[in-house]
Amino acid sequence: MGQKLKILLVSSEVAPFAKTGGLADVTGALPKAIQKLGHDIRVLLPYYRMVKLGQFKTEEVVRELKVPISNRIETSAVRQTHIATPAGKVPVYLLENDKYYDRKELYSTPKGDYEDNAERFIYFSRAALEMLKAIDFRPDVIHCNDWQAGLIPIYLKSIYLYDPFFKNTASVFTIHNLAYQGKFWHFDMHLTGLGWEYFIPDWIEFYGKINLLKAGILHTDLVSTVSKTYSQEIQTPEYGCGLEGVLRARASDLHGIVNGLDYEVTDPSIDKYLKDHYDARNPEGKHKNKVELQKRFQLPQKDVPILGMIGRLDAQKGWDLISYIIEDLMKLDLQMVVLGSGAEEYEKILREKAEKYPQKIGLRVAFDPALAQLIYAGSDMFIMPSKFEPCGLGQLISLRYGTIPIVRATGGLADTIKDYNPKTGAGNGFVFKEYSGKELLATVKRALEVYKDQPTWRELIINGMQQDFSWTNSAKEYIKLYQKAIEKHG
Repeated sequence: MGQKLKILLVSSEVAPFAKTGGLADVTGALPKAIQKLGHDIRVLLPYYRMVKLGQFKTEEVVRELKVPISNRIETSAVRQTHIATPAGKVPVYLLENDKYYDRKELYSTPKGDYEDNAERFIYFSRAALEMLKAIDFRPDVIHCNDWQAGLIPIYLKSIYLYDPFFKNTASVFTIHNLAYQGKFWHFDMHLTGLGWEYFIPDWIEFYGKINLLKAGILHTDLVSTVSKTYSQEIQTPEYGCGLEGVLRARASDLHGIVNGLDYEVTDPSIDKYLKDHYDARNPEGKHKNKVELQKRFQLPQKDVPILGMIGRLDAQKGWDLISYIIEDLMKLDLQMVVLGSGAEEYEKILREKAEKYPQKIGLRVAFDPALAQLIYAGSDMFIMPSKFEPCGLGQLISLRYGTIPIVRATGGLADTIKDYNPKTGAGNGFVFKEYSGKELLATVKRALEVYKDQPTWRELIINGMQQDFSWTNSAKEYIKLYQKAIEKHG
């Protein structure tokens, strides 16, 4: 891959240390794949209470890190731990400041977001740069992820512009979900350490507010998103969340790289949560997991197709469509298992339907990673009818576990799932385009028809399990992106 690069990846959450969603999965797996390609990559995230409770072995590497915030200095420490890899360890730095990060949750409580989130993550961005100087690590690239790291690119173009330490440091900014932008009232501007001359549309201002995501997009060397289709969608009013003009202005610097899966962890042949292990050469083990899944949800143990659904219960994930067709689904010879939590209206609908159809619907309103793995393994089909989906990991995991995805063609779902063609046998799932309950129902029925032909269905299972969505290919694309950013910066 040419010259060995030095990279700092900055993220507000990283698996296995702290996680609320797919961002953590990406930032936990990508560094391992990049290190495997021979590069020096290190990771920074806050030292949350969640990390402390995880009892990860840490050591203090910087006794005091003095970071400006507003008109004062906040003192922090930096601890070090690591992500284990087959070849060694990826260094992970933990920014320790209990005032900001020693809390039960990462960003919010059930009553809403923490009121000082602007301060917490403006501080995080500034601390990232101060930490690099304190430990004397001069990265070729700082890879910033989502709004929580959005001020790093703007700092490199302002406060640290003439700092010789960062003379050769480029930045890459990745948008994992454009809907989350880090918008705060303009009176938080003093926290940034930037003068009011930066509170203009070309820098950080967005309709009278601070927008940390916009700042990152405008001032990084290159922008990336987590799939090629999503990178095109977010340049339109339908998906742009008000930033479509900003993104169109940076279209030549905007790249889409689809996420991968950590195949060392996501593997039905070794998954500790499964009833029986299996692989593409011998997929019959799925059946024992299906029976176990029916037992776990107290469903009748009979050979009918099971539709699996996992994740956040909200309209973005297509739950309005599922709610619309659920009575029609109950007329079909199938079972449904659902794991997730979210909007109260969808939780209520699901509870009512599960009570009405106890023989057909299994419901768990919770976050349960172990049960999720069993659903991926024991289901026959996995439904993701998302309104928009930057990348999606559920469809990739389901393929890995031999469960056939039913998806809407948007974002990463469109990039990874190709509609099954019964004439040619091509395709790895069932896809619909129009965002409607009618189209979703028709696609489910189409999948059920193919399921009746078990030899053909077995071929679909094996084909899906043999596809390679590991991080290796995506990591190579990121290295190319880093190299382009270095060239552009130079």
